[in-house]
Amino acid sequence: MTARTLISSGSTFEEAIGYSRAVVQDGWVFVSGTTGFDYRTMTISDDVTEQAAQCLRNIGDALDRAGASLADVVRVTYMLPDPDDFEPCWPVLRAAFARVRPAATMIACRLADPRMRIEIEVTALLCAA
Repeated sequence: MTARTLISSGSTFEEAIGYSRAVVQDGWVFVSGTTGFDYRTMTISDDVTEQAAQCLRNIGDALDRAGASLADVVRVTYMLPDPDDFEPCWPVLRAAFARVRPAATMIACRLADPRMRIEIEVTALLCAA
């Protein structure tokens, strides 16, 4: 069993709620549900496709800090308050995942903040070098 590594994005939500953006353990990277907030400015776009792109940038940053990338993602969960918002996001999601084609699920549910239109959670497997 390897040491657990906790990765923070600097989001104020992490400290307020008590979680990490990502946890690295035993060759796996578990990335928390990630929204379209730009954590540098704590702003969020009104556009769902822009939010999806920012989610992926945030996830990519966490994976990079864990020694992984979007190419290592084996599982992805999409959560949206409005299921009709999912299809407009497909081109952004396809650009990120078309080659690796992770197992995926889309869930329609409320999110913590009404400005949030999509939240994405991933699990990645660190490849042996």
